[in-house]
Amino acid sequence: MGLAGSLRWIFPWPALEGEDYPDLESLVEAWTKVEASLRSFLTTLTDEDIERIVEFKNPRGETRSMTLGELMQHGANHAVHHRGQVALLVRELGFAPGNFDLLLYDAERHHPGAW
Repeated sequence: MGLAGSLRWIFPWPALEGEDYPDLESLVEAWTKVEASLRSFLTTLTDEDIERIVEFKNPRGETRSMTLGELMQHGANHAVHHRGQVALLVRELGFAPGNFDLLLYDAERHHPGAW
């Protein structure tokens, strides 16, 4: 079991199988549940939790350990990788993905029309 699978005991997200999401509505519904669970999980964390050691198996089956905080940083950084992949796929389909910049997203959310 890899890192993502090992962390399901910390945060139980569903497996992402394309056939389970035949349309945008089903994907948005699933993501809404994942996001709500994640937000709930994050509200329970303490400073001590962030420093807690989590053991997992790497792709070679070797046991490794890192702090929960390091694993969370990895998750955020890895999400950036996937954002880039999605932007590329959207472009390959002939569309402009728009601005994926988090700074602009947050600025627009806090001050609509500012950008």
